[in-house]
Amino acid sequence: MSYGFKIIVEGDYACFTRPELKVERVSYDVPTPGAMEGLLKSVYWKPAIRYVIDQIIVFHEIDFANIRRNEVKDKVLYSAVKSQMNGNGGDPCIYASESRSQRAAMVLKNVRYGIAFHFELTGMKNEKQDECEEKHYSILKRRLEKGQWFRMPCLGCCEFPVKRMELVEEFDLGQISPAIISMGDVDLGFMNYKVKFADGGRPINGDWENPKFSDRAVTAYYRPHMINGVIDVKKYREELRC
Repeated sequence: MSYGFKIIVEGDYACFTRPELKVERVSYDVPTPGAMEGLLKSVYWKPAIRYVIDQIIVFHEIDFANIRRNEVKDKVLYSAVKSQMNGNGGDPCIYASESRSQRAAMVLKNVRYGIAFHFELTGMKNEKQDECEEKHYSILKRRLEKGQWFRMPCLGCCEFPVKRMELVEEFDLGQISPAIISMGDVDLGFMNYKVKFADGGRPINGDWENPKFSDRAVTAYYRPHMINGVIDVKKYREELRC
């Protein structure tokens, strides 16, 4: 039995931020596998499975828009949250009027992507119930068919939600834009593949009831080609670099 899926997602805007241009956001031309994994985790996620992106199809012409957004420049301090929880005072809030920062962003607009993926078992099982591939496959398939999710799927940034998501049997490559086809074989250069955390998703204290996770992480990069709109992620995954 195959546990792979193919879906099509559409949105008005998307932003897959280049790490070297983080202050003034500039999007990659195409999605990163890590961003697509995050999108799928918004539909269904359990510690027992991990998503693996095999192929990304770019249907619409790559088109950018320049916008300005209000962002906050500070982060909530963990120490302030912990202090308030312990009843020692402290203010864990961020006040937008005091921390607002207007920044430019170059984002993608009018996007439509095909995503071929499968999932694998991680070996992290719930002691109270059996974790099997068939169960996860059935749940994920049902949620994709009904358009259900527990958190709004987004295209790189939470401000850019998915407008439509559809489960398909096969991709219709005839719907790829002629502008994309005319580009032929495009070397996309080194791209962010995903962020890999040192703990591998497991609590470093071994306690799922009161878990402590590691913040240590590295970014894995790969160098894919887009050939007539198709990015064979599986092929280039062998060339991952940290």
